[in-house]
Amino acid sequence: MTVDREQVLRTAAALLSRKATATMDEVARAAGIGRATLHRHFAGRHSLVKALESLGIQEFEAALDAARLDDGTAEDALRRLVAEVEPAAPLLAFLVTENQLFEGDQMNEGWNRLDARVSALFRRGQEQGEFRIDLTPAWLTEALYGLVGAGAWSVQEGRVAAKDFQYMIAELLLGGARRSVRE
Repeated sequence: MTVDREQVLRTAAALLSRKATATMDEVARAAGIGRATLHRHFAGRHSLVKALESLGIQEFEAALDAARLDDGTAEDALRRLVAEVEPAAPLLAFLVTENQLFEGDQMNEGWNRLDARVSALFRRGQEQGEFRIDLTPAWLTEALYGLVGAGAWSVQEGRVAAKDFQYMIAELLLGGARRSVRE
């Protein structure tokens, strides 16, 4: 039987996004394969999480591309980004809480690429007078990640309607980032 590695990863992502402490046995059951088969593809939890990290970075880069960050106003680009990242939000919410991915000198360079692209969007908004200049692009980037994660968890837990995900994140972030006419 051939195992679709990407399907196993997507199943693992869905499970771990809902239950971060899920065991390898639970991941194997959710994927409909045996534990031994899972271990042939991923030697352990760390290997699985690293593969999920690569998938998450790939999906976020695709969302950044689809959002066309250089088109139109920075505010419109941010709204497009939130819409494009929504399908990957649960996986990203899981990944940003996995401390092992951000410790030591083995951090995946993909995170730096993502940070640079999102920060550039906020910097452009500041340079064009749309966003506040007293908040750094790095901080606004982290705020976006935090809101995407919180939004994903709130939707999963049923505390927020899925249809409100984009609106809530964009409005809260922009409400804090938007430059006031009083400045």
